[in-house]
Amino acid sequence: MARIPEAEIERLKAEVSLVRLVEAAGIALKKQGKDYACNCPFHKEATASLIITPSKNLFHCFGCGAAGGPIDWVMKMQGVSFRHATELLREGLPLVAGLASEPVKQSTVKKLAAPVVADADDQAVLGQVADYYHATLKQSPDALAYLQSRGLDHPDLVTTFKLGYANRTLGLRLPEKNRQAGAEVRGRLQRLGIYRESGHEHFNGSLIVPVLDPQGQVQEMYGRKLLDNLRAGTPKHLYLPGPHAGVWNESALAASREVILCEALLDALTFWCAGYRNVTASYGTQGFTDDHLAAFKRHGIERVLIAYDRDDAGERASTELATQLQATGFGVWRIQFPKGMDANEYALKVQPASKSLGLLIRKAVWLGDGQAPQREIHAIPVTVTKNPPSELATVDNEAPTDDPTPALAAPVLPAAAVAPTPQLDLQAEVSEHEVVMRFGDGEGPRRWRVRGLPKNLAVGVLKVNLMVASDSAFHVDTLDLYAARARAVFIQQAAGELRQPEAALKMELGRVLLKLEQLQDDTIQQALAPKTPTLPDMNEAERDAALALLRSPQLLARILADFEACGIVGESTNKLTAYLAATSRKLERPLAVVVQSSSAAGKSSLMDAVLALMPPEETVRYSAMSGQSLFYMGETNLKHKVLAIAEEEGASRASYALKLLQSEGELTMASTGSDANGNLVTQEYRVEGPMSLFMTTTAIDVDEELLNRCLVLTVDEGREQTAAIHRRQRERRTLAGLLGKAHKDEILALHRNAQRLLRPLVVINPYADQLTFLDDRTRTRRDHEKYLSLIDTIALLHQCQRPIKTVLLNGQHVDYLEVTLDDIAQANALAHEVLGRSLDELPPQTRKLLVLVCEWVSGQATAQGLPRREYRFSRKDVRDATGWGDTQLKIHLARLAELEYLLIHRVQQGQGYVYELLYDGNGRNMAHLSGLLDPAHLGYDGQRSGQTVTQSEFGRGAVGSGSGSGQDAMRAAKPMLARLATEQPENTPETRHPLSPVRAHPAHTIPLAAGV
Repeated sequence: MARIPEAEIERLKAEVSLVRLVEAAGIALKKQGKDYACNCPFHKEATASLIITPSKNLFHCFGCGAAGGPIDWVMKMQGVSFRHATELLREGLPLVAGLASEPVKQSTVKKLAAPVVADADDQAVLGQVADYYHATLKQSPDALAYLQSRGLDHPDLVTTFKLGYANRTLGLRLPEKNRQAGAEVRGRLQRLGIYRESGHEHFNGSLIVPVLDPQGQVQEMYGRKLLDNLRAGTPKHLYLPGPHAGVWNESALAASREVILCEALLDALTFWCAGYRNVTASYGTQGFTDDHLAAFKRHGIERVLIAYDRDDAGERASTELATQLQATGFGVWRIQFPKGMDANEYALKVQPASKSLGLLIRKAVWLGDGQAPQREIHAIPVTVTKNPPSELATVDNEAPTDDPTPALAAPVLPAAAVAPTPQLDLQAEVSEHEVVMRFGDGEGPRRWRVRGLPKNLAVGVLKVNLMVASDSAFHVDTLDLYAARARAVFIQQAAGELRQPEAALKMELGRVLLKLEQLQDDTIQQALAPKTPTLPDMNEAERDAALALLRSPQLLARILADFEACGIVGESTNKLTAYLAATSRKLERPLAVVVQSSSAAGKSSLMDAVLALMPPEETVRYSAMSGQSLFYMGETNLKHKVLAIAEEEGASRASYALKLLQSEGELTMASTGSDANGNLVTQEYRVEGPMSLFMTTTAIDVDEELLNRCLVLTVDEGREQTAAIHRRQRERRTLAGLLGKAHKDEILALHRNAQRLLRPLVVINPYADQLTFLDDRTRTRRDHEKYLSLIDTIALLHQCQRPIKTVLLNGQHVDYLEVTLDDIAQANALAHEVLGRSLDELPPQTRKLLVLVCEWVSGQATAQGLPRREYRFSRKDVRDATGWGDTQLKIHLARLAELEYLLIHRVQQGQGYVYELLYDGNGRNMAHLSGLLDPAHLGYDGQRSGQTVTQSEFGRGAVGSGSGSGQDAMRAAKPMLARLATEQPENTPETRHPLSPVRAHPAHTIPLAAGV
């Protein structure tokens, strides 16, 4: 019996819901916590003792001990075997038709759909059985693996010859033999040979090769056991009882005057897969029948190449058969394999089979001519050996050849139709939808039109709509031009329609085919060519303006001013951090950003504003991503680019790939695909990084793994920020707003050009070994890397203001620039705001609410002369004081109460709840990252960077919150961001650029409002 794949069993156990199965049986379930309970159908009971656990998809009865999964349930409910239960679940019948509420007897088991119609005739029944075996083979990994092990892996083989597999499941789909319908259908199958008198399936465990006549009716069936370790006396080769009938692959005999005759059907399939299609097989050494002989005569066969096994039985049978065929009028040749081998074994050992078998065909031994007139063997050029053996000759006295190139076993077109000549003119009229070629001779001009060529992007496929027309007639058809038989039929029919000679049409069709191959090759090369984005041209004035921006001494202040001019008010830290993160795409370890806020707070406006300042060719934006989408992005499509995703939830299925690409810098995946011949192969997909990730989210609780890899920015949702946005929205309706909109496009173009000028240089930090950072928790290992990358990005952005140095590394000159103390100071100012906030136990918006509540409660308690701990307030009080929405307050107040910053009290008479503030701080000290070193205390000597600053003393304290300079760093960094936000870049010839806003006319710089 064929083995059920373990993967299929595990899939059924996991995917088939046991709860649905029980409900389908009409059994009432009662919820018990996370589980369900019901009365056990396997024994009588008054109370529910059968428990179903959905999380494990298992059941267990504490009364009778019955237990298991979906397959066990069906076995017990239906009284069937394991295989039968598996087949029922694979068909899904228990879920659709339902199950009885009580266990049923074997005789009344619900059956699978029967593949055999009871009232059909014998021929129809055989066809139905062959169809069932064919469907079974397609779903059987064992049978498909057997075909592949025998080298029979052509993509069209199974479908063309309706190969099948008998896995002993046919009986599971038939009515029981103790029923009248079952007895009748089983009796008929026994009479036809599908079943034996013992009641067993005749071809059980066998690969099935049906022998079909040209009308598709089954004449014979051959079965080959998949396993070789059979009991003694068990035959490996099986046929239907009675005399053999039919000729396998008879329809292919009409295409050629010669045929390859094999001893076994698997050998014939081997020739077919190797490209020799005019092949058939007898039924063993003594299995050449009158049907074979009649078919050879009916289709005009003149030459037979016997390809029997090279053993004693095969040699004797070949000699006897050759005598019979010669007497009937056929020319006979013997294809000789090495001693003891057959066609399949030889093809497996000598690869490729197309060439090795072709060589044997060419060297076939001539056994004699028949009474029929001899003609040239043009499709199979063979070496003929006559008696005595030393005399070698070839057909038409040609010299013998050892050319290993495989010959076609079907007629080939003349050379003019398949090979171009140096003088061949392949001019054509090529348009988007069709290709037109014109030919003219003494018989009149002809026009060949081809449509559908762009759809043929695979080598070896050329299926088109082809029309040939003259002045008075035309012929049109859809065909594969690589199919010789299809071409021959087209030429024959076209010659009749146009009243033109076949030779002329054959030559013209050959030229059309060559031209289409040329066009197809060009199309495929264009499709496979790497897509390089077209960069916009930058004239000298635009380049000078971009360089002036990058050389501005107050570059960060200039960036914030341009954000204001583009309509993003406030949010100085967020704007600058996000801009730097997008710029870090040029580093080997870029930064990633997640903007977190409630709906309509302006997170999308911030992301859009930052991305608008980046070159479009270096940004990739998506609204959502599927789980596998990143693996098929293209190897370099994300390298050194910004990947922006509108909402974190839309990329939840791709979160694993995003995290891996962010950490490892590349993605790799092995997947199953098909090669040019349709064979299954393992293909590797690789996506190179690094890339900078930019996401937004409205979720309060963000994936911890994602937070560890990203800088978390929170949008200001205060009333002052809302009022500022409202002012900008109103100003947009004024004349000044219209002028500001015109300047916005100029600013965007300026920053995009500046970003294009930035080089992906190596950044060296000569102060790195002196820097300090928190080490009180493991997540700071990644936060420390973010801090260092932030410093590197600031240095990279200022590269036009720094000397570019060179070092010789492994024989190559590597350009790099160095970090300065100002870079570290600016990074510290941002790190206190961003990293200090991300290390807080509270989400940023919850921390903001705590700050507001602390200030408001302190003021109210002081006004009423109460200690702050005794002041009580309701959610409405907080809503009135802060202006926050009720939904926001529900979420964030619940979080504060959960973490015991607030205590909830019930009002007397149960009229609601009030809060008590337990937190005794002011809430503002969390926007500080302890452990950062004051840049004023850093220094290095000339051996590090060529400068003469005295190096700091050795033995600075370890990284950690205990750093003595942490408060000094905080005091030095606090005013920096405020200064950058208010500081205006100098309007000097060195820093001003032609597209910068004119400060003398403030109305000209009024931007679009943020958050719209």
